Amino acid sequence: MMVGFGCPVILWLALAAVQGPVLGLGEDMDRPLIGPPGSPVRLHESDAGLKKALQFAEERYNQGSNAMHLRKVSRLLSATKQLVKGIRYSITVELSNTQCKKSNTLGTCDFYPEIQKLKTEVCLFEVWDIPWQGTSTLLKQKCQPKVEVQQEETNNIVDASTSQPLEDSVELLGQFKEFMVKYNKDYSSQEEADYRLFVFHENLKTAEKLQTLDQGSAEYGVTKFSDLTEEEFQSAYLNPLLSQWNLHRLMKPARPARGPAPASWDWRDHGAVGSIKNQGMCGSCWAFSVTGNIEGQWFLKNGTLLSLSEQELVDCDGLDQACKGGLPSNAYEAIEKLGGLETETDYSYTGKKQSCDFTSMKVAAYINSSVELSKDEKDIAAWLAENGPVSVALNAFAMQFYRKGVSHPMKIFCNSWMIDHAVLMVGYGERKNIPFWAIKNSWGEDYGEQGYYYLYRGSNACGINKMCSSAVVN
Repeated sequence: MMVGFGCPVILWLALAAVQGPVLGLGEDMDRPLIGPPGSPVRLHESDAGLKKALQFAEERYNQGSNAMHLRKVSRLLSATKQLVKGIRYSITVELSNTQCKKSNTLGTCDFYPEIQKLKTEVCLFEVWDIPWQGTSTLLKQKCQPKVEVQQEETNNIVDASTSQPLEDSVELLGQFKEFMVKYNKDYSSQEEADYRLFVFHENLKTAEKLQTLDQGSAEYGVTKFSDLTEEEFQSAYLNPLLSQWNLHRLMKPARPARGPAPASWDWRDHGAVGSIKNQGMCGSCWAFSVTGNIEGQWFLKNGTLLSLSEQELVDCDGLDQACKGGLPSNAYEAIEKLGGLETETDYSYTGKKQSCDFTSMKVAAYINSSVELSKDEKDIAAWLAENGPVSVALNAFAMQFYRKGVSHPMKIFCNSWMIDHAVLMVGYGERKNIPFWAIKNSWGEDYGEQGYYYLYRGSNACGINKMCSSAVVN
Protein backbone atom coordinates (compact mmCIF):
# COMPACT_ATOMS: atom_id res chain seq x y z
CA MET A 1 0.00 0.00 0.00
CA MET A 2 1.32 3.42 -0.90
CA VAL A 3 1.46 5.96 1.89
CA GLY A 4 -0.08 9.35 1.20
CA PHE A 5 1.47 12.66 2.07
CA GLY A 6 -0.90 15.46 2.92
CA CYS A 7 -0.24 18.58 0.86
CA PRO A 8 -2.27 20.54 -1.67
CA VAL A 9 -2.42 19.00 -5.14
CA ILE A 10 -1.42 22.26 -6.77
CA LEU A 11 2.00 22.06 -5.12
CA TRP A 12 2.76 18.98 -7.19
CA LEU A 13 2.83 21.08 -10.34
CA ALA A 14 6.37 22.04 -9.40
CA LEU A 15 7.38 18.40 -9.82
CA ALA A 16 5.60 17.67 -13.09
CA ALA A 17 8.48 18.72 -15.31
CA VAL A 18 10.95 16.34 -13.71
CA GLN A 19 8.84 13.19 -13.56
CA GLY A 20 8.99 10.50 -16.23
CA PRO A 21 8.24 6.82 -16.81
CA VAL A 22 10.42 4.33 -14.96
CA LEU A 23 9.76 1.09 -13.12
CA GLY A 24 7.83 1.83 -9.93
CA LEU A 25 6.79 -0.11 -6.86
CA GLY A 26 4.09 -2.65 -7.55
CA GLU A 27 0.96 -3.30 -5.57
CA ASP A 28 1.49 -7.07 -5.49
CA MET A 29 2.21 -8.05 -1.88
CA ASP A 30 4.49 -10.90 -3.01
CA ARG A 31 6.57 -8.80 -5.37
CA PRO A 32 10.05 -7.79 -4.17
CA LEU A 33 10.26 -4.17 -3.06
CA ILE A 34 13.44 -3.68 -5.03
CA GLY A 35 16.15 -5.80 -6.62
CA PRO A 36 16.43 -9.51 -7.51
CA PRO A 37 14.82 -12.59 -5.90
CA GLY A 38 15.84 -12.70 -2.24
CA SER A 39 14.96 -9.04 -1.82
CA PRO A 40 12.38 -8.00 0.80
CA VAL A 41 8.71 -8.66 0.01
CA ARG A 42 5.75 -6.96 1.64
CA LEU A 43 3.60 -8.97 4.03
CA HIS A 44 -0.08 -8.85 4.88
CA GLU A 45 -0.99 -8.87 8.56
CA SER A 46 -2.59 -12.29 8.11
CA ASP A 47 0.77 -13.91 7.24
CA ALA A 48 1.38 -16.77 9.72
CA GLY A 49 5.14 -16.26 9.86
CA LEU A 50 4.66 -12.54 10.52
CA LYS A 51 2.28 -13.29 13.40
CA LYS A 52 4.88 -15.58 14.96
CA ALA A 53 7.64 -12.97 14.51
CA LEU A 54 5.42 -10.27 16.03
CA GLN A 55 4.66 -12.41 19.05
CA PHE A 56 8.37 -13.11 19.52
CA ALA A 57 9.22 -9.38 19.22
CA GLU A 58 6.53 -8.48 21.77
CA GLU A 59 7.89 -11.05 24.22
CA ARG A 60 11.48 -9.82 23.86
CA TYR A 61 10.37 -6.20 24.19
CA ASN A 62 8.48 -6.88 27.41
CA GLN A 63 11.30 -8.98 28.85
CA GLY A 64 13.70 -6.09 28.41
CA SER A 65 11.31 -3.35 29.49
CA ASN A 66 11.36 -1.73 32.92
CA ALA A 67 7.73 -0.62 32.58
CA MET A 68 5.14 -1.81 35.07
CA HIS A 69 2.61 -2.83 32.43
CA LEU A 70 2.84 -5.15 29.46
CA ARG A 71 2.74 -3.66 25.99
CA LYS A 72 1.48 -5.18 22.77
CA VAL A 73 1.03 -4.25 19.15
CA SER A 74 -1.81 -1.81 18.66
CA ARG A 75 -1.19 -1.17 14.97
CA LEU A 76 0.91 -2.76 12.23
CA LEU A 77 2.46 -0.05 10.04
CA SER A 78 4.55 -2.13 7.66
CA ALA A 79 6.17 -5.54 7.38
CA THR A 80 8.55 -7.25 4.98
CA LYS A 81 10.42 -10.52 4.90
CA GLN A 82 13.66 -11.50 3.20
CA LEU A 83 15.16 -14.95 2.67
CA VAL A 84 18.63 -14.78 4.29
CA LYS A 85 19.72 -18.24 5.52
CA GLY A 86 16.28 -18.34 7.10
CA ILE A 87 13.69 -15.57 7.10
CA ARG A 88 14.50 -12.02 8.16
CA TYR A 89 11.42 -10.00 9.13
CA SER A 90 11.48 -6.19 9.26
CA ILE A 91 8.41 -4.94 11.11
CA THR A 92 7.29 -1.43 12.02
CA VAL A 93 4.49 -1.27 14.58
CA GLU A 94 2.86 0.86 17.23
CA LEU A 95 3.13 -0.62 20.74
CA SER A 96 0.76 0.54 23.45
CA ASN A 97 0.23 -0.07 27.17
CA THR A 98 -2.21 -2.72 28.28
CA GLN A 99 -3.97 -2.83 31.63
CA CYS A 100 -2.01 -5.95 32.62
CA LYS A 101 1.03 -6.02 34.83
CA LYS A 102 3.97 -8.23 33.89
CA SER A 103 2.72 -11.23 35.82
CA ASN A 104 -0.21 -11.64 33.39
CA THR A 105 -0.44 -13.37 30.03
CA LEU A 106 -0.22 -10.84 27.21
CA GLY A 107 -2.85 -12.43 24.98
CA THR A 108 -5.66 -11.75 27.46
CA CYS A 109 -4.74 -8.11 28.12
CA ASP A 110 -6.86 -5.17 27.00
CA PHE A 111 -5.58 -1.73 26.09
CA TYR A 112 -6.36 1.29 28.25
CA PRO A 113 -9.48 3.08 27.02
CA GLU A 114 -7.88 6.44 27.82
CA ILE A 115 -5.53 7.61 25.06
CA GLN A 116 -3.16 9.38 27.47
CA LYS A 117 -2.50 6.10 29.31
CA LEU A 118 -1.59 4.15 26.17
CA LYS A 119 1.84 5.83 25.94
CA THR A 120 2.20 4.52 22.40
CA GLU A 121 5.64 3.96 20.86
CA VAL A 122 6.61 3.40 17.24
CA CYS A 123 9.03 0.46 17.04
CA LEU A 124 11.13 -1.15 14.33
CA PHE A 125 11.90 -4.81 14.96
CA GLU A 126 14.09 -7.10 12.88
CA VAL A 127 13.57 -10.78 13.62
CA TRP A 128 15.66 -13.57 12.09
CA ASP A 129 13.73 -16.84 12.07
CA ILE A 130 15.24 -20.20 11.13
CA PRO A 131 12.20 -22.50 10.92
CA TRP A 132 14.14 -25.75 10.42
CA GLN A 133 16.10 -25.07 13.62
CA GLY A 134 13.13 -23.74 15.56
CA THR A 135 15.10 -20.60 16.52
CA SER A 136 14.32 -16.89 16.38
CA THR A 137 16.68 -13.98 17.07
CA LEU A 138 15.88 -10.31 17.63
CA LEU A 139 18.45 -8.52 15.47
CA LYS A 140 17.23 -4.97 16.00
CA GLN A 141 14.84 -3.04 18.21
CA LYS A 142 14.42 0.70 17.79
CA CYS A 143 11.58 2.48 19.56
CA GLN A 144 10.58 6.08 20.04
CA PRO A 145 7.47 7.76 21.46
CA LYS A 146 4.72 8.35 18.95
CA VAL A 147 4.24 12.05 18.35
CA GLU A 148 0.56 12.91 18.45
CA VAL A 149 -0.51 15.92 16.42
CA GLN A 150 -2.52 18.21 18.66
CA GLN A 151 -5.24 20.22 16.94
CA GLU A 152 -5.98 23.37 18.94
CA GLU A 153 -9.56 24.60 18.92
CA THR A 154 -9.91 28.10 17.60
CA ASN A 155 -12.55 30.37 16.08
CA ASN A 156 -9.98 32.37 14.16
CA ILE A 157 -9.85 32.10 10.40
CA VAL A 158 -6.31 31.22 9.30
CA ASP A 159 -5.00 32.48 5.99
CA ALA A 160 -3.76 29.31 4.25
CA SER A 161 -1.18 31.29 2.31
CA THR A 162 0.68 32.15 5.52
CA SER A 163 0.10 28.98 7.57
CA GLN A 164 3.23 27.23 8.82
CA PRO A 165 2.30 23.72 7.59
CA LEU A 166 1.91 25.02 4.04
CA GLU A 167 5.23 26.85 4.28
CA ASP A 168 6.85 23.66 5.52
CA SER A 169 5.28 21.70 2.64
CA VAL A 170 6.58 24.20 0.08
CA GLU A 171 10.07 24.00 1.57
CA LEU A 172 9.95 20.19 1.61
CA LEU A 173 8.76 20.05 -1.99
CA GLY A 174 11.54 22.41 -2.98
CA GLN A 175 14.10 20.11 -1.36
CA PHE A 176 12.54 17.07 -3.01
CA LYS A 177 12.51 18.69 -6.45
CA GLU A 178 16.16 19.69 -6.05
CA PHE A 179 16.96 16.11 -5.00
CA MET A 180 15.16 14.68 -8.04
CA VAL A 181 16.97 16.98 -10.46
CA LYS A 182 20.42 16.50 -8.89
CA TYR A 183 20.23 12.70 -8.85
CA ASN A 184 18.12 12.29 -12.02
CA LYS A 185 15.22 10.64 -10.21
CA ASP A 186 12.07 9.68 -12.13
CA TYR A 187 8.92 8.05 -10.81
CA SER A 188 6.30 6.08 -12.71
CA SER A 189 3.18 7.70 -11.29
CA GLN A 190 1.82 10.35 -8.96
CA GLU A 191 1.27 7.61 -6.40
CA GLU A 192 4.91 6.53 -6.58
CA ALA A 193 6.12 10.14 -6.33
CA ASP A 194 3.79 10.63 -3.36
CA TYR A 195 5.29 7.62 -1.60
CA ARG A 196 8.88 8.65 -2.34
CA LEU A 197 8.19 12.11 -0.96
CA PHE A 198 6.92 10.50 2.23
CA VAL A 199 10.09 8.38 2.50
CA PHE A 200 12.23 11.43 1.71
CA HIS A 201 10.53 13.38 4.52
CA GLU A 202 11.03 10.54 7.02
CA ASN A 203 14.69 10.26 6.01
CA LEU A 204 15.19 13.98 6.60
CA LYS A 205 14.02 13.38 10.16
CA THR A 206 16.44 10.48 10.58
CA ALA A 207 19.30 12.56 9.21
CA GLU A 208 18.39 15.34 11.63
CA LYS A 209 18.54 12.88 14.55
CA LEU A 210 21.93 11.65 13.40
CA GLN A 211 23.11 15.24 13.10
CA THR A 212 21.87 16.22 16.55
CA LEU A 213 23.44 13.20 18.26
CA ASP A 214 26.66 12.88 16.25
CA GLN A 215 29.78 13.02 18.41
CA GLY A 216 32.14 14.00 15.59
CA SER A 217 32.08 16.71 12.94
CA ALA A 218 29.95 15.00 10.29
CA GLU A 219 27.24 16.63 8.23
CA TYR A 220 24.22 14.46 7.49
CA GLY A 221 21.37 15.29 5.14
CA VAL A 222 20.13 14.69 1.62
CA THR A 223 22.06 12.08 -0.37
CA LYS A 224 21.27 10.06 -3.47
CA PHE A 225 19.76 7.42 -1.17
CA SER A 226 17.25 9.77 0.47
CA ASP A 227 14.18 8.30 -1.27
CA LEU A 228 14.92 4.73 -0.08
CA THR A 229 13.60 3.18 3.10
CA GLU A 230 16.17 1.63 5.43
CA GLU A 231 15.08 -1.82 4.26
CA GLU A 232 15.38 -0.93 0.56
CA PHE A 233 18.81 0.61 1.14
CA GLN A 234 20.00 -2.50 2.97
CA SER A 235 18.67 -4.80 0.26
CA ALA A 236 20.12 -2.86 -2.68
CA TYR A 237 23.50 -1.70 -1.36
CA LEU A 238 24.51 -3.60 1.78
CA ASN A 239 25.66 -7.10 2.67
CA PRO A 240 23.68 -9.09 5.29
CA LEU A 241 26.13 -12.00 5.27
CA LEU A 242 28.82 -9.96 7.04
CA SER A 243 26.97 -10.12 10.37
CA GLN A 244 26.42 -13.88 10.19
CA TRP A 245 29.48 -14.77 12.20
CA ASN A 246 28.97 -18.52 11.96
CA LEU A 247 29.74 -18.29 8.22
CA HIS A 248 33.18 -16.72 8.66
CA ARG A 249 36.22 -18.73 7.66
CA LEU A 250 39.11 -18.78 10.11
CA MET A 251 42.13 -16.91 8.75
CA LYS A 252 45.78 -16.86 9.73
CA PRO A 253 46.66 -13.98 12.07
CA ALA A 254 48.75 -11.21 10.51
CA ARG A 255 52.20 -10.59 11.86
CA PRO A 256 52.19 -7.45 14.04
CA ALA A 257 53.77 -4.31 12.61
CA ARG A 258 57.45 -3.88 13.37
CA GLY A 259 56.94 -0.48 14.99
CA PRO A 260 54.28 1.85 16.38
CA ALA A 261 51.91 3.72 14.08
CA PRO A 262 53.02 7.16 12.85
CA ALA A 263 50.76 10.08 13.76
CA SER A 264 49.03 9.91 10.37
CA TRP A 265 49.23 7.98 7.12
CA ASP A 266 47.39 7.97 3.81
CA TRP A 267 48.14 5.49 1.04
CA ARG A 268 46.53 7.81 -1.51
CA ASP A 269 49.63 9.97 -1.10
CA HIS A 270 51.86 7.01 -1.97
CA GLY A 271 50.15 5.73 -5.13
CA ALA A 272 48.59 2.57 -3.67
CA VAL A 273 44.90 3.48 -4.07
CA GLY A 274 42.90 3.42 -7.29
CA SER A 275 39.98 5.59 -8.33
CA ILE A 276 36.51 5.41 -6.77
CA LYS A 277 34.23 2.75 -8.26
CA ASN A 278 30.48 2.18 -8.08
CA GLN A 279 28.95 -1.17 -7.16
CA GLY A 280 25.47 -0.02 -8.22
CA MET A 281 22.36 -1.72 -6.83
CA CYS A 282 24.24 -4.92 -6.06
CA GLY A 283 25.44 -6.13 -2.67
CA SER A 284 28.95 -6.75 -4.00
CA CYS A 285 30.79 -4.44 -1.59
CA TRP A 286 32.80 -7.45 -0.41
CA ALA A 287 34.31 -7.81 -3.90
CA PHE A 288 35.26 -4.11 -4.10
CA SER A 289 36.81 -4.20 -0.63
CA VAL A 290 38.96 -7.21 -1.51
CA THR A 291 40.05 -6.04 -4.98
CA GLY A 292 40.98 -2.64 -3.53
CA ASN A 293 43.16 -4.37 -0.97
CA ILE A 294 44.81 -6.56 -3.62
CA GLU A 295 45.40 -3.54 -5.87
CA GLY A 296 47.35 -1.96 -3.00
CA GLN A 297 49.27 -5.14 -2.18
CA TRP A 298 50.20 -5.68 -5.84
CA PHE A 299 51.38 -2.08 -6.14
CA LEU A 300 53.59 -2.38 -3.06
CA LYS A 301 55.20 -5.61 -4.35
CA ASN A 302 55.43 -4.81 -8.06
CA GLY A 303 55.23 -1.02 -8.39
CA THR A 304 52.19 -1.07 -10.72
CA LEU A 305 48.71 0.10 -9.69
CA LEU A 306 46.13 -1.98 -11.55
CA SER A 307 42.34 -1.73 -11.60
CA LEU A 308 41.25 -5.30 -10.91
CA SER A 309 37.96 -7.00 -11.74
CA GLU A 310 35.15 -7.19 -9.16
CA GLN A 311 32.88 -8.80 -11.76
CA GLU A 312 35.15 -11.84 -11.87
CA LEU A 313 34.38 -12.41 -8.18
CA VAL A 314 30.65 -11.75 -8.63
CA ASP A 315 30.52 -14.35 -11.41
CA CYS A 316 33.13 -16.92 -10.42
CA ASP A 317 33.35 -16.96 -6.61
CA GLY A 318 31.31 -20.05 -5.75
CA LEU A 319 31.73 -19.49 -2.01
CA ASP A 320 29.81 -16.21 -1.95
CA GLN A 321 26.42 -15.04 -3.19
CA ALA A 322 27.25 -12.36 -5.77
CA CYS A 323 24.85 -9.40 -5.37
CA LYS A 324 23.25 -11.01 -2.32
CA GLY A 325 26.45 -10.59 -0.30
CA GLY A 326 29.73 -12.26 0.47
CA LEU A 327 32.68 -12.42 2.85
CA PRO A 328 36.21 -11.15 2.20
CA SER A 329 37.64 -14.35 3.73
CA ASN A 330 35.79 -16.40 1.11
CA ALA A 331 36.83 -14.07 -1.69
CA TYR A 332 40.54 -14.48 -0.92
CA GLU A 333 40.15 -18.26 -1.02
CA ALA A 334 38.23 -18.08 -4.31
CA ILE A 335 40.94 -15.91 -5.90
CA GLU A 336 43.63 -18.38 -4.85
CA LYS A 337 41.66 -21.27 -6.38
CA LEU A 338 40.99 -19.35 -9.60
CA GLY A 339 44.64 -18.39 -9.91
CA GLY A 340 44.26 -14.62 -9.75
CA LEU A 341 42.27 -11.64 -10.99
CA GLU A 342 41.84 -10.14 -14.42
CA THR A 343 41.84 -6.39 -14.93
CA GLU A 344 38.71 -4.26 -14.97
CA THR A 345 39.28 -3.68 -18.69
CA ASP A 346 39.39 -7.40 -19.52
CA TYR A 347 36.51 -8.39 -17.22
CA SER A 348 34.33 -5.30 -16.82
CA TYR A 349 31.71 -4.71 -14.14
CA THR A 350 27.99 -5.11 -14.90
CA GLY A 351 26.56 -5.19 -11.37
CA LYS A 352 24.67 -8.47 -11.82
CA LYS A 353 25.44 -12.18 -11.65
CA GLN A 354 26.52 -13.73 -14.97
CA SER A 355 28.11 -16.99 -16.01
CA CYS A 356 31.82 -17.14 -15.16
CA ASP A 357 33.98 -15.91 -18.04
CA PHE A 358 37.37 -16.11 -16.30
CA THR A 359 40.42 -16.75 -18.49
CA SER A 360 43.63 -17.81 -16.75
CA MET A 361 45.70 -16.38 -19.61
CA LYS A 362 44.44 -12.90 -18.69
CA VAL A 363 45.39 -13.03 -14.99
CA ALA A 364 46.98 -9.69 -14.10
CA ALA A 365 47.50 -10.16 -10.35
CA TYR A 366 47.55 -13.09 -7.96
CA ILE A 367 47.73 -13.64 -4.22
CA ASN A 368 49.48 -16.30 -2.15
CA SER A 369 47.37 -16.24 1.01
CA SER A 370 45.41 -13.93 3.30
CA VAL A 371 45.58 -12.81 6.93
CA GLU A 372 43.32 -11.37 9.62
CA LEU A 373 44.48 -8.33 11.58
CA SER A 374 44.32 -7.55 15.27
CA LYS A 375 41.11 -5.99 16.60
CA ASP A 376 43.04 -3.25 18.41
CA GLU A 377 42.79 0.03 16.48
CA LYS A 378 46.34 1.07 17.35
CA ASP A 379 47.64 -2.22 15.96
CA ILE A 380 45.46 -1.82 12.86
CA ALA A 381 46.88 1.67 12.22
CA ALA A 382 50.47 0.45 12.62
CA TRP A 383 49.88 -2.51 10.29
CA LEU A 384 48.16 -0.32 7.67
CA ALA A 385 50.97 2.25 7.63
CA GLU A 386 53.54 -0.50 7.19
CA ASN A 387 51.72 -2.91 4.88
CA GLY A 388 49.08 -1.12 2.81
CA PRO A 389 45.30 -0.50 2.61
CA VAL A 390 43.13 -2.91 4.60
CA SER A 391 39.82 -4.62 3.79
CA VAL A 392 37.39 -3.78 6.61
CA ALA A 393 33.66 -3.91 7.34
CA LEU A 394 31.30 -1.78 9.41
CA ASN A 395 27.72 -0.99 10.31
CA ALA A 396 26.61 1.38 7.53
CA PHE A 397 23.37 2.77 9.00
CA ALA A 398 24.68 6.34 9.27
CA MET A 399 26.33 6.14 5.85
CA GLN A 400 22.99 6.42 4.05
CA PHE A 401 22.79 10.11 5.03
CA TYR A 402 26.49 11.02 5.33
CA ARG A 403 27.67 14.07 3.38
CA LYS A 404 31.05 15.09 4.82
CA GLY A 405 33.16 15.44 7.96
CA VAL A 406 34.19 12.86 10.55
CA SER A 407 31.24 10.61 11.37
CA HIS A 408 30.88 9.40 14.96
CA PRO A 409 27.37 7.98 15.40
CA MET A 410 26.07 6.97 18.80
CA LYS A 411 26.03 3.22 19.41
CA ILE A 412 22.23 3.12 19.23
CA PHE A 413 22.58 3.91 15.50
CA CYS A 414 25.69 1.82 14.90
CA ASN A 415 25.68 -1.55 16.67
CA SER A 416 29.19 -2.95 16.27
CA TRP A 417 27.99 -6.54 15.80
CA MET A 418 25.53 -5.73 13.00
CA ILE A 419 28.14 -4.93 10.36
CA ASP A 420 26.70 -4.92 6.85
CA HIS A 421 29.11 -3.15 4.48
CA ALA A 422 32.67 -3.95 3.35
CA VAL A 423 35.00 -1.07 2.42
CA LEU A 424 38.70 -0.24 2.08
CA MET A 425 40.61 1.53 4.85
CA VAL A 426 43.31 3.60 3.14
CA GLY A 427 44.63 5.85 5.93
CA TYR A 428 44.09 7.71 9.15
CA GLY A 429 44.80 11.05 10.80
CA GLU A 430 43.10 13.92 12.63
CA ARG A 431 40.86 16.82 11.70
CA LYS A 432 40.65 19.59 14.28
CA ASN A 433 41.75 17.13 16.97
CA ILE A 434 39.19 14.52 15.90
CA PRO A 435 40.93 11.23 14.97
CA PHE A 436 39.56 9.48 11.88
CA TRP A 437 39.86 6.55 9.54
CA ALA A 438 39.86 7.40 5.81
CA ILE A 439 37.60 4.88 4.06
CA LYS A 440 37.29 4.29 0.34
CA ASN A 441 33.69 3.43 -0.46
CA SER A 442 32.18 1.86 -3.59
CA TRP A 443 29.09 4.01 -4.16
CA GLY A 444 30.55 6.38 -6.75
CA GLU A 445 32.24 9.78 -6.55
CA ASP A 446 28.92 11.52 -5.84
CA TYR A 447 28.84 9.92 -2.38
CA GLY A 448 30.33 11.54 0.73
CA GLU A 449 33.62 13.36 0.21
CA GLN A 450 34.41 12.48 -3.42
CA GLY A 451 33.48 8.87 -2.71
CA TYR A 452 35.13 8.65 0.72
CA TYR A 453 33.71 8.22 4.20
CA TYR A 454 35.55 9.43 7.30
CA LEU A 455 34.83 7.57 10.54
CA TYR A 456 35.91 8.34 14.10
CA ARG A 457 39.02 6.40 15.18
CA GLY A 458 39.63 5.16 18.71
CA SER A 459 36.31 3.79 19.97
CA ASN A 460 35.79 0.83 17.59
CA ALA A 461 32.97 2.90 16.06
CA CYS A 462 30.41 0.94 14.03
CA GLY A 463 32.43 -2.28 14.42
CA ILE A 464 35.25 -1.00 12.21
CA ASN A 465 37.75 -3.24 14.05
CA LYS A 466 35.76 -6.49 13.80
CA MET A 467 36.77 -7.73 10.34
CA CYS A 468 40.12 -6.35 9.16
CA SER A 469 42.00 -8.46 6.65
CA SER A 470 44.46 -8.42 3.78
CA ALA A 471 45.71 -10.55 0.95
CA VAL A 472 49.37 -11.56 0.94
CA VAL A 473 51.42 -11.22 -2.24
CA ASN A 474 54.89 -12.76 -2.05
